[in-house]
Amino acid sequence: MRVLGLDYGSKTVGVAVSDPLGLTAQGVETIQRKEENKLRRTCARIEELIREYQAEQIVLGFPKHMNNDIGERAQKTLEFRDMLARRTGLEIILWDERLTTVEAERTLIESSVRREDRKKYIDKIAAVFILQGYLDSLHIRREMEEHAGEETDG
Repeated sequence: MRVLGLDYGSKTVGVAVSDPLGLTAQGVETIQRKEENKLRRTCARIEELIREYQAEQIVLGFPKHMNNDIGERAQKTLEFRDMLARRTGLEIILWDERLTTVEAERTLIESSVRREDRKKYIDKIAAVFILQGYLDSLHIRREMEEHAGEETDG
């Protein structure tokens, strides 16, 4: 099952997709948005990507504040999630995205990407970190369940 990862921002949406086994996340693209409240083209492009990659689930970065509060950006993300769920019919999982943009920026700096070029890649890389975090959590959960099953068998 493939999963689509999204980093939803006011001007861009970073997109990542999992491999068919659900082990790794790869960056796909950054969708540019002309206006924050105009989402028709953005949703249409996401629907194209869902079909192209045969994604069965979406992981959407959820931008909470460091103190766990939900601000304006998180509220807009919830509205976007509801719209996407209605349009696609897919399960959409909110994933804590705190510090993913910082991590993406650090990765680009370590990769010697020029400052002017980082804007092109930052949201796509953040989407990779969001999706990879989710995929890793599934893998860890599966391992824990298997290990717990082994203990009850013995």
